[in-house]
Amino acid sequence: MSTHTATHGYTKDREAYLKRMRRIEGQVRGIERMIADDTYCIDVLTQISAVTKALQAVSLGLIEDHLGHCVVGAAQSSEEEGAAKLKEATDAIARLWKS
Repeated sequence: MSTHTATHGYTKDREAYLKRMRRIEGQVRGIERMIADDTYCIDVLTQISAVTKALQAVSLGLIEDHLGHCVVGAAQSSEEEGAAKLKEATDAIARLWKS
């Protein structure tokens, strides 16, 4: 976990992100209960798909916030800082794409 004290791109929407993550956490607990209750495979997979899509939506929002705040701010500061933040964002997107 990062210990930065700077404002991050998602800070203004932090409460909404936390609310979404709590909802996703509840969905994951629901999947765990479904498995414990020996629920039909396709029903479990349907819920896993919903959680996956919810996490992807959170990821997309974080990427947008990062590009709009962190990358733009760095690019306005200097070309080198902008390039470094853009590379960092591209690497993060690549990791998400692979997952």
